[in-house]
Amino acid sequence: MRVHDDIDVHKSAVTSLPATTRIVHAHLRISDLRKSIAFYRDLIGMTLLSSDRSSAILAGAPGNQAVLFLSEESDARPRDPRTPGLFHIALLYPDRSDLALVFTRLNEHRWPFRGFADHGVSEALYLADPDGNGIELYRDKPREEWPLRNGNLEMVTEPLDIDDLLADLPSGKLAPSGNTPRITIGHMHLQVSDLHKAEQFYHTILGFDVTQRNLPGALFLAAGGYHHHIGLNVWNSRGARPSPQRTLGLGGFALHLGDPSAAIHIADRSRPTLYWAGESERGFFLQDGDGLQIEILYI
Repeated sequence: MRVHDDIDVHKSAVTSLPATTRIVHAHLRISDLRKSIAFYRDLIGMTLLSSDRSSAILAGAPGNQAVLFLSEESDARPRDPRTPGLFHIALLYPDRSDLALVFTRLNEHRWPFRGFADHGVSEALYLADPDGNGIELYRDKPREEWPLRNGNLEMVTEPLDIDDLLADLPSGKLAPSGNTPRITIGHMHLQVSDLHKAEQFYHTILGFDVTQRNLPGALFLAAGGYHHHIGLNVWNSRGARPSPQRTLGLGGFALHLGDPSAAIHIADRSRPTLYWAGESERGFFLQDGDGLQIEILYI
């Protein structure tokens, strides 16, 4: 019999994830494959690995592994923005000049931005894809510049100096689309129905360390001292039920821990719980308290 998923996060022994943990890919259900490919390849700068009539696979650079799996479901309903699901998927660029280039390309094509921010740990651009999925494009600042208060990480939200960002453009030229190197998924920010239950899953079951909890209605977690791999909030979704199946948006994402023994440990402690969702070809599936599927990869 599976145990109840209401685990005491303060009494349970938590085994932290290895510092090699990363989000390797995500799956998005979208309404128009052609529009989404044009957005992610031609504007964001990703590389199209393959596509057919209803799906596409994109990488962060030529020769890299898949980062985004797109599935066209033209009859799927739009997701209610007040339900649990994606707040934004955060695509990480390796250099400041890469972020300046993608800003310039989006601006040249008059793609609307939702905002810009300097978070102390990073510089970020906010927008949405053709289906309204939240997208953050960002670059990390050096770790020695990350703000601390009383020895603890404290992310902030300050205005981003766009003119200063654009000063890092290479020769002031707009690079051809698809030439941005090594785009990866830096973090996932999720809307959840209950912050306490979400902490039970992402902290107690998965093993992410809590890095910041002083923002009302939000929680940030990471592995290896990163600022956050997972963001959680209840700003729009507190107490809401999960979206119906066949809803556009985030279908799930995958974690690679870089240590098979750590993955086996998670499998062992989650198998008796309601979070367990079954084996996969390369690992196993879990689902959080709102039904979002996360694959843990052994290799």
